[in-house]
Amino acid sequence: MSFFEHLEELRQRLLRSILGLLIATGICFYFSDYIYGWLARPLTDTLRSLNLPDKLVYTSPIDPFNLYIKLSMLAGLFLASPYILYQIWLFISPGLYRHEKRYVWPFVTLTSGLFMAGGFFAYRLALPPALKFLVEFGRQFTPFITIDQYWKLVTTIIVGVGLVFELPVVILLLSIFGIVTPKFLLKNIRYAVLITAIVAAAIAPTPDLATVFILWIPMVALYILSIGLSWIVYLQKKKRARRNAEA
Repeated sequence: MSFFEHLEELRQRLLRSILGLLIATGICFYFSDYIYGWLARPLTDTLRSLNLPDKLVYTSPIDPFNLYIKLSMLAGLFLASPYILYQIWLFISPGLYRHEKRYVWPFVTLTSGLFMAGGFFAYRLALPPALKFLVEFGRQFTPFITIDQYWKLVTTIIVGVGLVFELPVVILLLSIFGIVTPKFLLKNIRYAVLITAIVAAAIAPTPDLATVFILWIPMVALYILSIGLSWIVYLQKKKRARRNAEA
C-alpha cells in the first residue's frame, strides 16, 4: 500500500470507530440515570455512612445535561472498546505475517477485557477508600460537592487505571515484534517495580499510602503476567523456527 492508501485506510478505521462510539454512546444515554447512580454510589455510600447529605449539587441549569452526555460517552467508550480495538487490529494487521494475524481475537478479547477490568477495579477497590479518606479528612467542613467535580475525579481514576491495565497487551505486542524478550523483562523487573510505584502515586486520587498500595500491587502483578505472555510468545517463535529449520 502507498502512503495515501495507508491514510485512506486509517480514515476508514477512524470513521468506523467513531460511528461505533456514537452508537454505544446513544445506547448508554438511554440508561444514563442508572449509570449515574452506579458511578455515584461510592460517594453517596460514603456520605451516608458519615451521616452527611448524599446528593451532589450543580451550579448551572445545563450541568446535569452536560454530565449525562459525558457519562454516556465514557460508558460508550467501554461498551464500544471491543469494536474499536478490532478496527485498530484491522489497520495494523496488513503489516503482520500470516501466523501473527491469528492473534486478532486474543488481542481484542485481552485488550478490551483488561480495560474493563481496570475500570471495574478502580470503581470497586480504589474509589471507595479514597473517597472515605477525603471526606473524613474534611469532616470539620460541610461538603459541597458538585457533579462536575466528582465527574472529573471519577473519570480520571477509572480511565487512568483502565489504561494502566493495558500493560500486558503493550508488552505482548512488543514481544510479538521482537522488541522485548522475557529475559529483558526479568532483568529489569526492579526498574519496573519502581516505575509502577511512581505511576500509582501519580494517578492515586489521595496521598495516603493505602490507596497508592491498592493501585501499585495490581500493576506489579500485571507486569509479572506480561512476562508470562512474553515467554509464551518466545516459546512459540522458538518452536516455529525449529520447525522451519527441520523443513
